[in-house]
Amino acid sequence: MHATISHIAENSIAQEIGLHKGDILLEVNGNPVRDVIDYMYYSQRGSGLDLKFQRDSKTYSFKIKKKADVGFELKPFRTKSCRNKCIFCFVDQLPKGLRRSLYLKDEDFRMSFLYGNYITLTNLSDADKKRIIAQRLSPLYVSVHTTNNELRKKMFGVSKVPDILKELQELTSHKIRIHAQIVLCPGINDGEEFSQTIKDLQKFYPYVASIAVVPVGLTRFKKTYIKPVEKSDAIKAIEAVKQFRRRFKKRHGDPLVYLSDEFYIKADIPFPPLNEYGDLPQIENGVGLVPVFLHCARKLKLPKKIEPRKIATFTGTSFLPYLEEFYQRLKLIEGLTLDIFEVENKFFGTAVSVAGLLTGKDVLKTIMGRTKADCLLVPDVTLRHGKDVFLDNVTLKDIGESLGMKVTPIESTPEGLLKGITDGCKWED
Repeated sequence: MHATISHIAENSIAQEIGLHKGDILLEVNGNPVRDVIDYMYYSQRGSGLDLKFQRDSKTYSFKIKKKADVGFELKPFRTKSCRNKCIFCFVDQLPKGLRRSLYLKDEDFRMSFLYGNYITLTNLSDADKKRIIAQRLSPLYVSVHTTNNELRKKMFGVSKVPDILKELQELTSHKIRIHAQIVLCPGINDGEEFSQTIKDLQKFYPYVASIAVVPVGLTRFKKTYIKPVEKSDAIKAIEAVKQFRRRFKKRHGDPLVYLSDEFYIKADIPFPPLNEYGDLPQIENGVGLVPVFLHCARKLKLPKKIEPRKIATFTGTSFLPYLEEFYQRLKLIEGLTLDIFEVENKFFGTAVSVAGLLTGKDVLKTIMGRTKADCLLVPDVTLRHGKDVFLDNVTLKDIGESLGMKVTPIESTPEGLLKGITDGCKWED
């Protein structure tokens, strides 16, 4: 396992001392380095940096008197893959022909610590646990689903799983914080099983710092017997969680358990007030995204007038009503013509209604020939992180050429949409 330099920043310390792309970082302050986490951890120990590198068969040492950004990046480590066969696994519901990275099922505590990826704790070695505890790799994001280990085996599609309560006990006893997740599958881990799981998890408070409940995601390619979360299921989940939140708030001063936005949308029940989401510990898991958007949209100051321009944008079916609420304010801007399109997910199936899983082809089919806009604003959640490509490998360039208009990616926030309207679609001379 090597920590190899993948990039050297211009005018950086790394460039100044002569580091090259491909050099291997062996040690930091006398400690061996396996990956970027080791570098992050050991570089904070001591007053400066003592670095040892290898190039070909030679080693080089450098001393930097003060802690500083040296200006190099390390090649990503090889991610541990998941060996479970979860009955609801979204990756297993993907058809062939999508980009390769979508089929990666990671189960790596390092990815959980660095990026908030959810892990099941089913492949942790003793050495992994020792490292988590020694380096304080916290918080970790853990898919629990149920604390009933026999049911957990069934849900994970394997014959053996470690006792999840013992795993949590070991980690939390060393003050490792956990953000837990329950994927709710009707008829499987709902009802009494659901209630018992929440009761078990709250015993580890405050080190189990939050519990997010999300509905099972099913595409038209699913090969299992699992039922989707229907309106009645969503209402039951909301009522059950409401009781727990009230109890935990009284006991801990913290509601602890949160439902993803989809439950309230499916149940057609208003979202809780934004102040009930705390510090939004699992917003990346769809918990509080819509309430935050609505709050920011109401507070955002809009211009009264802009240079005339015709703009289009789109979203998924579940978010459309909330975007249209913001649209009622936007349409008052003099000079703006804005078309908002609802894109149904024909690729994965209409049960998949979030914008983040829309494909370029579905976007094109929806918009083609239906607008006279000069510019299309594309929510960044529909694109691969940091790239200009949709799930189905359709690029922004493909969209622009097919529609005959400028295409601009925007942040999926009220501020991002407004910036796209005022700055992102300015005509180039």
